Amino acid sequence: MEQIKILLVDDHKLIRDSWAFILNSDPRFNVIEATGDGDEAIEIAKEKDPDVILMDVHMTPVNGFDATKAIRAEVPRAKIIGVSMHSMPAYAKRLIQLGAMGYVTKNSSKEEMIHAILEVHAGKKYVCEEVKSILAEHEIQEQEANTNINLLSRREIDVAKLIKEGLPSKEIAQKLDITLKTVEVHRYNILKKLNLRNTASLVNFINAQGL
Repeated sequence: MEQIKILLVDDHKLIRDSWAFILNSDPRFNVIEATGDGDEAIEIAKEKDPDVILMDVHMTPVNGFDATKAIRAEVPRAKIIGVSMHSMPAYAKRLIQLGAMGYVTKNSSKEEMIHAILEVHAGKKYVCEEVKSILAEHEIQEQEANTNINLLSRREIDVAKLIKEGLPSKEIAQKLDITLKTVEVHRYNILKKLNLRNTASLVNFINAQGL
């Protein structure tokens, strides 16, 4: 069986050395080069044509996003797996939009990293369990939010929109021709129905829902 040629890109030498040792101890893999520089990674990829690249997302001056974009343009055959300290789904989505095939965090186990390499090398996309769990949680919260917003009355939605605009309760009362006490009751009911804690979380919710 032909070995999978791997390029390691991480600006921490200890991490590069550790992964090189782990992967080279497995007969399926051959770490052909390791670097902590994004620009150098682009040149190595063009010269050595790796099968899989483990790409640290956060490097300077050339970060993993820019390096991924450049390598995909120059060496489209190479399969790139983003590696990050952060489990933010937005990072995974952005990197995959730039052409990466996978995303794992530095909390991922050795077994998961190896599984990711094998999956990506086989032409499949792979996102680590940690990020998938967060994505699933976000999806559930979004579904709940869409359900909860239907609980608001027309007047409560009007009040919520004016809160988003930054109006204090007194001005909202004047604008909607209702009493200050009624506005405060609406504010309380809106937060309660949407399971939100404060005005800041309400503004974020309104923006997310596009009200």
